[in-house]
Amino acid sequence: MGDLKQASLLQQIKIVLCQTSHPGNIGAAARAMKTMGLQQLVLVQPKEFPSQEALARSSGALDILDNAQVVSSLQEAVEDCRLVIGTSSRSRTLPWPMVEPREIKNIIEKEPSALPMAIVFGRESSGLLNEELQLCHYHVNIPANPDYMSLNLAAAVQVICYECRLLALQQESSLHSGAEVDSEADDSERKATIQQTEGLYQHLENVMIETGFFDPQEPKLLPARLHRLLAKAQLTEAEVNILRGFLASMNKHIKYHTVNKESGEL
Repeated sequence: MGDLKQASLLQQIKIVLCQTSHPGNIGAAARAMKTMGLQQLVLVQPKEFPSQEALARSSGALDILDNAQVVSSLQEAVEDCRLVIGTSSRSRTLPWPMVEPREIKNIIEKEPSALPMAIVFGRESSGLLNEELQLCHYHVNIPANPDYMSLNLAAAVQVICYECRLLALQQESSLHSGAEVDSEADDSERKATIQQTEGLYQHLENVMIETGFFDPQEPKLLPARLHRLLAKAQLTEAEVNILRGFLASMNKHIKYHTVNKESGEL
């Protein structure tokens, strides 16, 4: 029973690599995942995949590569996830919740309904873009030697996957002691997926444009600040539905007054 629980957790964690330049790093990342029991690898616009070099560097983790999903954007990669953690060497533009790898355990324990989740790794040379980091609830930083912080992509994946495995092993131990997370919780109280949260953001942005509050030609930091606000809130599905219902009522109100104004009734 413990093995099933461990598999359940690890199977709900995606490792997402964005625009990986060197196919060997994809293979090495797959190897790192398999040694820790993770299975879901998602590749966002890899420069070269499939690749013989990736196969060679995987050292037998062929099943991870064979089942790897290739997508065109980070949003597509994580749209079904309820928790997204992006690797980042520093805060970009705006301060964002920053954690160390060991704190991932605390985050999942605090919000057990925030699964499935994704841990996102950026390009070898430049990491994640600001707009990609905005899709993340947290940014994770590996506290490497400040005098030499050149951590290889696969090595970073190994560090994070190790922490995920420790959490899975801890949950297995908890099962033996009789402690188990309630899996029958009301779906509406589950954390919203990225797709649901982004739908809310787009709805909110449209209303702000209609009211003249937001000018998309001069966005400044408003989109980033709103994404940070939604990420920090970690809304449930029910809360997203409430807010979208309110925004829909605003749309109707705006449309009603616009029609009456045009017809001269106001």
